[in-house]
Amino acid sequence: MTSSILGSGLVFLDSTAVNIALPTVGHDLDTGLAGFQWIVNGYLLALSAFILLGGSLGDRFGRRRIFNIGTALFGFASLLCGIAPSTAMLIAARSLQGVGGALLVPTSLAMLHAAFHPSDRGEAVGSWSGFSGLATIVGPLLGGWLIDHVSWRAVFLINPALSAVAIWMGSRYVPETHGDQASKRLDFPGTTAVAVALAGIVYAAIEGPRSGWTSPPILAATGVGLVALVAFFLIERHSPHPMLPLHLFRSQTFRGANATSATVYFVLGGVFFLLAIHLQEVVGYNALEAGAVTVPVTLLLFLLSPLAGRLAGRIGPRLPTAVGLFITAVGTGLLSGIDADAQFVSDILPGLLIFGIGLGLTVAPLTTAALSSLDESRVGLASGVNNAVTRAAQLLAIALLPFAAGLSRSDATPASVSTEGFFQAMWIAAVMLLVGSGTAWWTLPTEPPGGETFEETR
Repeated sequence: MTSSILGSGLVFLDSTAVNIALPTVGHDLDTGLAGFQWIVNGYLLALSAFILLGGSLGDRFGRRRIFNIGTALFGFASLLCGIAPSTAMLIAARSLQGVGGALLVPTSLAMLHAAFHPSDRGEAVGSWSGFSGLATIVGPLLGGWLIDHVSWRAVFLINPALSAVAIWMGSRYVPETHGDQASKRLDFPGTTAVAVALAGIVYAAIEGPRSGWTSPPILAATGVGLVALVAFFLIERHSPHPMLPLHLFRSQTFRGANATSATVYFVLGGVFFLLAIHLQEVVGYNALEAGAVTVPVTLLLFLLSPLAGRLAGRIGPRLPTAVGLFITAVGTGLLSGIDADAQFVSDILPGLLIFGIGLGLTVAPLTTAALSSLDESRVGLASGVNNAVTRAAQLLAIALLPFAAGLSRSDATPASVSTEGFFQAMWIAAVMLLVGSGTAWWTLPTEPPGGETFEETR
């Protein structure tokens, strides 16, 4: 479990620290909100495009082997990020990080899932969620301190050493596992189609407000993205070896868990991206203070995830997930009140605490539902699909939520992340969480993992 947690924790630590570093990177490399979006989305685009392939590679060639390769690539790309002399090179290196993450993230969870009995998986996933989430406590604090006292580059340069430790532990202590029904061929046409689809749609969403929605590059990107998206589903429907077998979505649990996950991680991606910038550019926090603000959320996630996992193992994931999302929506609504005069104890902390309680009740049951909705030999694929859905949701959130809240303008700079735009973004996110709560209530089962409703519908 330790190797799995350390590997996935690398990704969590890096993503939270990068959000905190964005204003400082902007000042150093002379970039604004669009640059911030690409620094984050360059990583998420590659992660989302290749994570399904990563899960399939793990099932076929061995989860431990692919985990180690992905972790090594992540560490090397982090080194390139740390020495990047320009925004363009930083975005390119972040994209390479995303490829490494696409290999290590689904295999880390699949290794864990394969090592535990079905009755113990809820608690195991809860512990994984909690300890991996602990990296999001360390990430903002360590990242903020490094940014204020060393350099934003140090945020990336600590990853190679952690990657080496994770690889050593995985090689020494983790047994190799495979998927018994893993495909003998890899779906490169499907991977290419989904990568082009996401790239086109995200490019149009980020650059459209600045270049004009009717400009030739934006129209071309939109058209290419939509055509590639249609092509992806046609390829998956007719391929003898699809990386995303569409018949899996006949399972109501699988559909519901992934739809709900998309909502949760859309909100997480958008809220924490905007909050990190808002606290530094509007409220006036330094990097360490902005990083410390997220500690209550991740501490509650760490404490509550194992309990929520055990609860889901007894009563099923429906109730804790639906209630957790409702509570998270309340917390998100309270965060909308953060303005330039906000005080931490009275104006920021209450929303963070409620948000963290809701998230702590949600993540482990939802993850358990997603992984347990398919048969044992498809756990790598289930993990890959769930991770692809969540990362694509974060990718789209960072591209679309600023636009929906009126923050993506041709003159956008960090200071443009205004109180009014932040208010609108938080309430959009809160409404989405309420919809997610309803989705969880209507689609997730009341039986614990291993029950009849978790079986794949064929």
